[in-house]
Amino acid sequence: MRSSININLTTDKILIRLNEKCEHKEIMAALKNKVIELKKLYQDEKTPIYVVGKVLKNSEMEDIQDLIQKEIDVKVDFESPKTLGLAAIKKAFNKEIKTSETKFHKGSLRSGNRLESEGSIVIIGDVNSGAEVVAGENIVVMGALRGLAHAGAKGNKEAIIAAEIIESPQLRISNIVKEREKEEIEAQKATYAYVNAKEEIITE
Repeated sequence: MRSSININLTTDKILIRLNEKCEHKEIMAALKNKVIELKKLYQDEKTPIYVVGKVLKNSEMEDIQDLIQKEIDVKVDFESPKTLGLAAIKKAFNKEIKTSETKFHKGSLRSGNRLESEGSIVIIGDVNSGAEVVAGENIVVMGALRGLAHAGAKGNKEAIIAAEIIESPQLRISNIVKEREKEEIEAQKATYAYVNAKEEIITE
């Protein structure tokens, strides 16, 4: 029988390693039992808990955090933190970036690949030229964005596009399109795109 979670104590934290092949309900059931054991370690201890091993949705991270903190007064951090790009892109915008249900994709998208989500998308890799990413909400690329990105595809002009570098010749947010010349792409080194008050896509 496969183990959903493993717990290890290091010098400065407790690691909870999740089996990436297990469903969320399996992990939660196993964690519920393990938290009872963990609670015994926290009579006088405040060692933080670090959850690793699986890319999680925002809602799944919240479930795990709530389950642990309901029993133990302790800080809980994640290998795939909420600061990956949606609620906590630290860039100062003219408006607050809203959270949404998030789909995580591990690996780069090649030419001809298409990735879609009703909510937001976080891609841990590059989006190469000829690939497409379409999201009802935000798009965050933890690498280079060279293909087509269409955020806010259902009409949300508050959506944003963020990447380590944006090299796409065309960006779309809601029904607004921005064409970018090669010279602009090379000169600007943009990492963020959003819609301003004039309903123009701004890259910076």
